[in-house]
Amino acid sequence: MKFSTTIITAALVIPLAFSSCCENKKAATTENSPGESATQPDPAANSLVRINSTIQMWSPAQPWDKSSPTNRRGLGAVLENNRVLTTAEMATNVTYIELENADSTHRLPAKVVAVDYEANLALLEPDNGDTEDFFKDLTPIQLGSAARIGNQVDVWQLEDNGMPLVTKATIQSVDIVSSFADGHYFITYQAKGSMQSAASSFTLPVIHHGKLLGLLSSYNSKDQIIDIIAPEIIQAFLNDTADGNYVGFPSLGIGITSTVDPNFRAWLKLPDDVGGLYVTRVRENSAAAKAGIEKGDVVIDIDGKDIGPRGYYTDEQYGRLFWSHLVRGSHQVGEEIHLTILRNGEKQKITSKLERPGKRLIASHTYDQAPRYLVKGGFIFQELTGTYLKAFGNDWETKAPLNLLDVLASPEDYEEGRNRIVFLSATIPTPATTGYESLRSLIINKVNGDTIADIPTLLKAFQKPGPDGLHTIEFTDGPPKTIYLDAATSDLVDAELLKRGIPALSRE
Repeated sequence: MKFSTTIITAALVIPLAFSSCCENKKAATTENSPGESATQPDPAANSLVRINSTIQMWSPAQPWDKSSPTNRRGLGAVLENNRVLTTAEMATNVTYIELENADSTHRLPAKVVAVDYEANLALLEPDNGDTEDFFKDLTPIQLGSAARIGNQVDVWQLEDNGMPLVTKATIQSVDIVSSFADGHYFITYQAKGSMQSAASSFTLPVIHHGKLLGLLSSYNSKDQIIDIIAPEIIQAFLNDTADGNYVGFPSLGIGITSTVDPNFRAWLKLPDDVGGLYVTRVRENSAAAKAGIEKGDVVIDIDGKDIGPRGYYTDEQYGRLFWSHLVRGSHQVGEEIHLTILRNGEKQKITSKLERPGKRLIASHTYDQAPRYLVKGGFIFQELTGTYLKAFGNDWETKAPLNLLDVLASPEDYEEGRNRIVFLSATIPTPATTGYESLRSLIINKVNGDTIADIPTLLKAFQKPGPDGLHTIEFTDGPPKTIYLDAATSDLVDAELLKRGIPALSRE
């Protein structure tokens, strides 16, 4: 069967309401304002290098394509053994990354040794080139210890001529913040200082008493608030990289809610002098599940620290902090954590051996991963991810399709028989999809009678159409609940799509 070239070409412009890009720019290159910044020589400037990254992400709407490349420039801190510390934002989805000295006379290709998207940290080292010459005038900087509220710190920038630009900032608070991968919170200093505009400032080293305190992860120019990744998190990251096998930060694997409501507390039989967090979900095969924690338990103590009704405890160093720091920021994978829970009004002691979180039904991010997809007859099938949902823009929690948001909110309702959520993301108008052009955002339940667990099972299911020559596609929701795709026509369309620009019909 032949069909119009014009139709196919136009159809590749998929009518999705995505935003132009999902960049989450947090550069410190903002305003020129009077403050305490000053250009001054500093011996510690020998520990700075520029980092130039070329970044290219996969298109959420057309998963076989990448978006246009963008460039990002920041500063890194030189560590021992010619390694450079920076944020994960500088090293994620990169097609090329290089080091550049302060006066821009030497450049060196680099590679990523380790990256942690959750803590927003990355470690680089030279890939090839004259490493000895590049690092001969650079001095490794030592990682410092924790700071206190009220301490003054220096935020380093480099001017175009290579001179350091140092901004004095004062630490005002300490909080648990998610700085890159959504939903992952780590201890962060929040300092106040008026920074000046300078190149290479997407991320910057922060110095305290001549040692590295942390890395700038964001700057709010309106309020002049600087977020700084804390040294405890950096030290844990570097310790983990020491053996060349980076594991990552641990997880307990529970979902929680506060116990502030008095009626809820009465139902839970919580005494007035006890705080506690109500466990709403225990992830399958998680550290919590293996330790025997159950949905409905109330966590009232972790490692001897009383947990308040809103989830805060008193930290000796920083004061009030959210409970997650006791798990992710205070332990490594394999270490034990001790909890006191309240179950049916009775206290119980539980010891849990911490692990990395397992695979989720909906991956929260797909950094450095190509999305899996299948194009069949003009239907585009994908696996649902947080990255796909966030592509709907800043208000994606309200703009993304409601049925897909419902899966994100209640994944346990969809787990049976699935490794991932496979859904119809869009429909290209072709002779095979006539009448179905408006279909999108529908979750796949079965194809040709087979339950669909992920894209590989979908590929296998499409290999065996029914005896009537039709593929039968069943959706979890609807309408419609079931549609039919002519196998012969869809095969012809697939061949034509390959001729018209789609490089591959699937990726497993």
